[in-house]
Amino acid sequence: MTASASPELSASFEKSGKEGSPPPAAEHAGGDAPRAGCTITADGSYAARLALDGDCWFPERWTLDGPEPYAVPLPAHQPEEPGTEVQPMGDGRVLIRRPTDGRHVFSLLYPTGPGTGELPLGAVQCPEEGTRLRMLPPAPGGDKAYALAVGAHSSAVWLVAGGAFGPEPVARIPGRCSGGVWLDREGRMLVLDRESEGRTKAVVVDLGRGGEVSPLLQIADGSDDRVLLADPDSGLLLIRSDAPSPGQERLGWGVLGSTLPVRFPECLRMPECAVTPFAIQPGQVLTPESCGVALHIEGPLASWVGVWRPAERELRHLAAPEGWLPGAGWWTRDGVLQLPYATGAVPCGVARCEAPQGGAGLDSNCGYRRAGATNHDGAAPDHRHDAAPTDPPSAPAQKRPVPLQQAPLGGLVTK
Repeated sequence: MTASASPELSASFEKSGKEGSPPPAAEHAGGDAPRAGCTITADGSYAARLALDGDCWFPERWTLDGPEPYAVPLPAHQPEEPGTEVQPMGDGRVLIRRPTDGRHVFSLLYPTGPGTGELPLGAVQCPEEGTRLRMLPPAPGGDKAYALAVGAHSSAVWLVAGGAFGPEPVARIPGRCSGGVWLDREGRMLVLDRESEGRTKAVVVDLGRGGEVSPLLQIADGSDDRVLLADPDSGLLLIRSDAPSPGQERLGWGVLGSTLPVRFPECLRMPECAVTPFAIQPGQVLTPESCGVALHIEGPLASWVGVWRPAERELRHLAAPEGWLPGAGWWTRDGVLQLPYATGAVPCGVARCEAPQGGAGLDSNCGYRRAGATNHDGAAPDHRHDAAPTDPPSAPAQKRPVPLQQAPLGGLVTK
């Protein structure tokens, strides 16, 4: 069976099993940052990554919502390539994308006693040369997964897991898109950064209305404006724009639905470092300025973790825990930053740090509390039976976001 989203993008649903040869390394769409060392579900229950055993790569699922984290290896009949993408689902299964010969083959992996079960889902075929496909961040709810295919003149959002008949296109967007941020807890409102006529502007794709596209962020006519992170509870947005400094992108923040202008804190301006936000503290419904924001900071000689809140004018610097999977982590509602790490002694661990509000910068040791299994060989209990699917919660009524170019972020303020 074949479906088509545009002349550049088509799909074929394959009912056969696994592919017989290793896939080539995946390519990332232009403008997208490299993927984190592991991918975490929206609710922080599971993570998935490619782990290395000698010279062989294999998928690995981490369970994070128990008293201590533990990993379950999910090796297939042959090693995976490093470019293969994996993503955890809300029921504990792991979605895998294997690119090969212009196709992207999707399957769900799950533990079956001593082995690995695999449910083939189908394939997305990208016959047009130069078309790139990658997974979008895990959708809220955990029962669906999406991918973004970027062609020469248009982009398409694909539902690759959770549909009725295998991968299917659910939205087509004129222009080349990058990024990918969820605005709501229902997995309906998706923000993409669309390049058109030489400029990049964030747009909202409403998957509940047939992929309807509307503008979201436009600070100035000639600026490049991207959305990096969003918190559905408070409406806090982390953005990157060159509006305050043409030719130089800076980190800023705003609140969806607010009348306050965009802010570009001076403490987030680090010209010699790459500063990338990767997690926002949830649950701060009425106080977005108090949300903790975690940042991955890469300098010329080292990388570390930054913690910042919009209400503060100070960026705290934390030494990353040994073996941290860079760019991966999540917050609890009560303000505990959790960073997954893997070392030779602890191949599945989480370092937890309570980041207080106010006061001086944090100590370099960060006061991390660590938890994790000590090895792959039996120190952690075998939980390979606990991957039964669960029913997702019912979704509340949707509210369309206010386009930021119309009201909330109309001015420029630097603090």
